[in-house]
Formats: sequence, C-alpha cells, structure tokens
Amino acid sequence: MSLWQYANPVKFLTLSARLQPTLWAAAAICVGTALIWGFFFTPDDIRQGSTVKIIYLHVPAALMAINAWFMMLVTSLIWLVRRHHVSALAAKAAAPVGLVMTLIALITGALWGQPMWGTWWVWDPRLTSFLILFLFYLGYIALWEAVEDPDTAADLTSMLCLVGSVFAVLSRYAVKFWNQGLHQGTSVPVVTGGRSVADVFFYPLVLSMLGFGLLFVALVLYRTGTEIRLRRTRALQARMGRDL
Repeated sequence: MSLWQYANPVKFLTLSARLQPTLWAAAAICVGTALIWGFFFTPDDIRQGSTVKIIYLHVPAALMAINAWFMMLVTSLIWLVRRHHVSALAAKAAAPVGLVMTLIALITGALWGQPMWGTWWVWDPRLTSFLILFLFYLGYIALWEAVEDPDTAADLTSMLCLVGSVFAVLSRYAVKFWNQGLHQGTSVPVVTGGRSVADVFFYPLVLSMLGFGLLFVALVLYRTGTEIRLRRTRALQARMGRDL
C-alpha cells in the first residue's frame, strides 16, 4: 500500500480523523506530565537555579520550530514535483504552528538569557538566524494570503520555503559553525550521542519533546483538514457563481 494514496483528500481526511483522537490524548498526557514533573518535581540547578526549568518549554519549542520548517520543505518539494494539493496545504497548515513554536522559543530564550547573560537579547549566530527564521514564517504566511490563485501561491511559497531552509539549518547548527557564539551547544545531541543534561532533567525533557512532537502532528493534521475543506468550499462557491 503506497503512501501516495493519502494525496487523495478523501483518504487523507479519513486517516486524519482516525489518528487525531489518539494524538491529542497522547500529546496532552506527555506535555502535561512533563511540565508538572519538570517544574514541580525536579531540583534547581547548581548554577542556573530555577531558571533551568525553562528548558521544558524552550528546547521542545525550538526543536519543533526548526523541524516544522523542514516538514514544510519536504511537502513543498512534493508539491513542486508531483503537484499534490494535500502536500501544499499541509505546508500551509504547518506554518502558523511553526511560527508559534518559534515565538515561544524566542520568548523563553529571552527569559532565560536575562538572568544568565545579563541581557534579554544578543546578536548571537543562533539567535539571529532563529529570528530570521521567524521572519520567514511571517513572510510565508503573508505570501499565502497575498496571492489569490491557490496554485500560484503554493508555487511561490514553496520557493520561499527552499530559501528559508538555509536559516532553519543555521538555527540548528550555528553553534558548530561559529564557536564564538554565546548560545551553548545542543543539550540532547541525537547524532553524536551523549548529553549535557543530568538525568533528573533529561527524562522530563525527553517526555516534553515527545509531547510537543505529537502536538505538532495533531495540529498539522487538524489544520490540513481545515484547509482541504476551505478549498472545497471556495471551489463550490466559484462553480455556483459561474452557474449563476
């Protein structure tokens, strides 16, 4: 059975309706448990004090902000190559979710940076590239709204997504590219193994990351279904207008 069958809007909506209840429940359990565990049942850090607990929001949000753009990149490429409307609408649906995740990461990073660095913001390579990524999210959403023809909008936003992917990569790997940056390296490196987070903080952090990932998938499925229905409604309205 091919995955391409879900490019069919009817089959996509059927699968989405079947998956969403489980995803919403699992996301709520994981995020709720992780935040309660992390904020109320872990000790203060010896250096960072209670501010260390912001990682349970900051790290998962930053991770999803970057991965959301990569998901948009993949679905945009599928649109450009195979012209599947569901993939273009999935990219469109993911953008506001990624925008909110980026905003959460920027705000929580500033809240952590003020007591740790003595300032709310520095023009650190990772922070700067992350801010640019936030602006790309805004531009992507604005471009969808500015272009009336949906296929033309999908083409233009897909090209913008390709360009913005450079800053998504920089956001993730800027610490390795520029060693002089203030921002520390990745707390939970996936490829290299090892970590800089103690077990007492690590386990609720991983649970929070899992929960944010499930929440992202649930939101994208829900919003993609909404975009499909809106597209159908506009097509019916246009057809009725022509008939009249």
